[in-house]
Amino acid sequence: MEPLDQHSVLWILILSFILAFFLAFGIGANDVANSFGTSVGSKVLTQRQACILATIFEISGAVLLGYKVSSTIRVGMIYVEMYDDTKVLMAGYLAALFGSALWNLVATLFGLPVSGTHSIVGSMIGFSIVGHGFGSVKWQELIRIVASWFISPIMSGLISLSLYLFIRWYIINREEPLKNGLKMLPVFYGFTIFINIFSIVHNGPLFLKYITWWIALIMACVVGTVVGLLVRIWIVPHLHAKILEIKSNLTHTAIQMTQQHLDHHLHHHQQKNSKENPVDIMKLTPIVNNDENGGIDNSCPPSANNNNNQNQNQNDDHDNNNIRKSIDVEIAEKNNVQQSFDVDDDKPEVAKIFTFLHILTACFSSFAHGANDTSNAIGPLVAVVMLYQTGTQTDESPWYLLLFGGVGMSVGLWIWGRRVIQTMGKRLTKITPSTGFVAEIGAASTVLLASKIGLPVSTTHCQVGSVVFVGKAMNSQKGVNWKLFINIAISWALTVPLSALFAAAAMWILMFTV
Repeated sequence: MEPLDQHSVLWILILSFILAFFLAFGIGANDVANSFGTSVGSKVLTQRQACILATIFEISGAVLLGYKVSSTIRVGMIYVEMYDDTKVLMAGYLAALFGSALWNLVATLFGLPVSGTHSIVGSMIGFSIVGHGFGSVKWQELIRIVASWFISPIMSGLISLSLYLFIRWYIINREEPLKNGLKMLPVFYGFTIFINIFSIVHNGPLFLKYITWWIALIMACVVGTVVGLLVRIWIVPHLHAKILEIKSNLTHTAIQMTQQHLDHHLHHHQQKNSKENPVDIMKLTPIVNNDENGGIDNSCPPSANNNNNQNQNQNDDHDNNNIRKSIDVEIAEKNNVQQSFDVDDDKPEVAKIFTFLHILTACFSSFAHGANDTSNAIGPLVAVVMLYQTGTQTDESPWYLLLFGGVGMSVGLWIWGRRVIQTMGKRLTKITPSTGFVAEIGAASTVLLASKIGLPVSTTHCQVGSVVFVGKAMNSQKGVNWKLFINIAISWALTVPLSALFAAAAMWILMFTV
């Protein structure tokens, strides 16, 4: 490449930082919802809590693992050696940032969870076609990445589905779900930590890259085992006692609600009769029994006033029978509602077990998202900075640029992330702590594996794939909002061509200025 006059391209560097921040902002407002949307949807976290945790783990994932994928984005999609003029190449990366940022912000405005990976890859293709024609694009690499966009949601969905079917068989459908759930709790915690540690240590940044794979495997096994033992010693007994306390409180509350329901009817009946005939009113004594039907003994002792005439007694009996029928009908209706609610919702003890795990895996997923998608956001920016400083792109991605991207994504989530969180956490399918847990761990495992081999897969695809697979398994009739899913799929199909079109238009304009 020709020697670069830094003063002549300073404006490209400044605009690249601005557009990279907007791109990170858009990805944060859109893609970060994939990490914590299910947590908010299952109500294990509030939106504020989700934003705090996402900020921590997105930035951590970006700084610790993001260097790997960003190199794929900036030099893996196009033949950089075809660009003799460094200024033109820098302008191309600027156009890529513009095209990707514009599409992400538009999609987020409409609440559509699109892929940041799709948009940046499409933008790279768009500017390079304008800059040096179709021959400047590594189409074989594009085919490999596009194939991963279809394979990754299926892989993620199958991992989540397998884990959900096991949990449903071993825990949810058992007579004593608490017992089996607490048995598996240390295993789930240990496995989640094992995956995280191995991903960080194996071929990691800085001094960690000198650690061999088998040492990384041993380290991950040791840490995962220690965490599992600590969970077994401290967390399991505490959680067991907490769940028993909650179940006891629920039983007591149910009895109180039944008594209050009966008292309300009695009070209404007494007011009615006191206006018509001020005589002693028969007292109805509800008895909550513990028979197998869980019913209510609506027996009534005889009236204390034996001087009432026969007609009055008959009227009172008639009114009391009406009260008993009304109570029975309303209780039956409430039981039916509760039964229908229990079909789609976790039992209280199951929900409590998976609440902690869901939070852990959401953090795990956020970490994976930071490793994969932050690098997509700042990949072109890294290229511009390296070209500006050294004229080459051979160095590793600077940690401070990865940090810059992580901060931009976190700001986007805080300011504008609510729309897509609602789509992923509530509108696509019903999320419970158990289904949210398996969806998160399936998607995060797939994304982390891809990031370690340098393949920029779509976090959005993985998360949606997991949610759809599990939602369908949970309720085969109405488990998934297919109309919404079709809209999401259409937005996926439009992402690459529209991002490429926006970037190509920007590159065409920039070609007149460089």
